[in-house]
Amino acid sequence: MKNSSDFIAQVDALLSNTVRDAHDRWVKVDSSLHTVFSEIESLVLGGGKRLRPQFCHWGWVAAGGDADGDIQVRIGAAIELLHVFALFHDDVIDDAATRRGQPTTHRRLSEQHAVDKMAGEARRFGEGAAILIGDITYVMSDQLMDGISAEARLIWHELRMEMNIGQYLDTLGSANRERRIEVAERICRYKSAKYTIERPLHLGAFAADVQQGTALASMLSAYGLPLGDAFQMRDDILGAFGDPVLTGKPVGGDFVEGKPTPMLARAYAVATASQLQILELIGSPELSESDVVKIQDVVVATGAVSEMESLIVTLRDEAIQSLDESVMQGDSYLALVELADTVTRRTV
Repeated sequence: MKNSSDFIAQVDALLSNTVRDAHDRWVKVDSSLHTVFSEIESLVLGGGKRLRPQFCHWGWVAAGGDADGDIQVRIGAAIELLHVFALFHDDVIDDAATRRGQPTTHRRLSEQHAVDKMAGEARRFGEGAAILIGDITYVMSDQLMDGISAEARLIWHELRMEMNIGQYLDTLGSANRERRIEVAERICRYKSAKYTIERPLHLGAFAADVQQGTALASMLSAYGLPLGDAFQMRDDILGAFGDPVLTGKPVGGDFVEGKPTPMLARAYAVATASQLQILELIGSPELSESDVVKIQDVVVATGAVSEMESLIVTLRDEAIQSLDESVMQGDSYLALVELADTVTRRTV
C-alpha cells in the first residue's frame, strides 16, 4: 500500500514531467517562453508542503480507492498547480517581495525589464507577465483533470470558484479595513480553508467512488472545515510572528496589506483607545519595522494570539472527533488524525 511519502514522490514526478513537457513544446514556438516555464518550475518544485495532494490521497483511500491508482496522482498534481496559479496572482495583488525566500516573479521580471532597458513601465510589465504565467499554470492544472468523473469535476469547479471568491473578499476586506470577526472568519474559510482541506478530500473520495464519496461527504466536511479554518489561523500567526528564514516571507506582511484576519479582528474587538491608535497603523504601505513590532506587541497584549492558539486546538479536536473510523477504509483514519496535528502545529 502506498504511503504519503510514496504518493508525494509520484505527484512531484508528474509535476516535473508536466512542466518539462509544456516547456519543450512551447520553446519550439518561441525560445523566450523558456522564462514562463522556468518561473512555474521554480515555484511548483521549489518547495511546498503538498498538504492538498495528501488530503486528496486520503479522501481517495477512505472511499476505497486503489492506493496505487493513477487518477489520484493527477488530481493531486492538478491541485498543486492550481495553488501555484493562486500564488502568482496573490503575490501581484499584495506586491509581495519574496516567496519561499526568493524574489517573487513579478518583482524579478520587473527588474529584468529595467536591466534590459525594455520599452514601457517595468512594474506593469512584471505584474502583467506574472498574471499571465499564473493563467498558463491554471490551464495546465485543468488539463490534468481530464478524465475524472462528472461528479468529481463538479467539485473541482466548486473548489476553484470558492478559492477565487475568497481571494476577492480578502482583497475587498483589506481595502475596506474590515475588522469584524464574522467577516474575517468567512474570508479565512473561503480564501484558504475550503480549498486546502475540505475540497481536496471530496475530490479524492468522489474520484475513487461516487457512491462512497457521497456517503462520506458530510463527515469529510465536518473534519475539513474546522481543520481548514485552523490551518489558515496558524498561517495568520506565522505571517505576523513567524521566522522569515523559515516562512520565506517578510514578517508582518499581513500588517502592511491590512489583511482582515480573525486574529486582528479579535485584537480590534478588545483593544483600548491607545492600542487602537497603534492598530490603525495596519494597512499603511509605509509601515516600518518598528511599527510592526509595536503592532505585534499590541496583538499579543490584547490576548488575541493566545485566543487564536486555543481556538486552533479546539478546531483541531473538533475535526478529529468528527471522523468515524468504522466507515473509512485503509489507513485513512490514522493518517487524517496525524495530518490534523501536522497542519495545526507547523512552523512554516
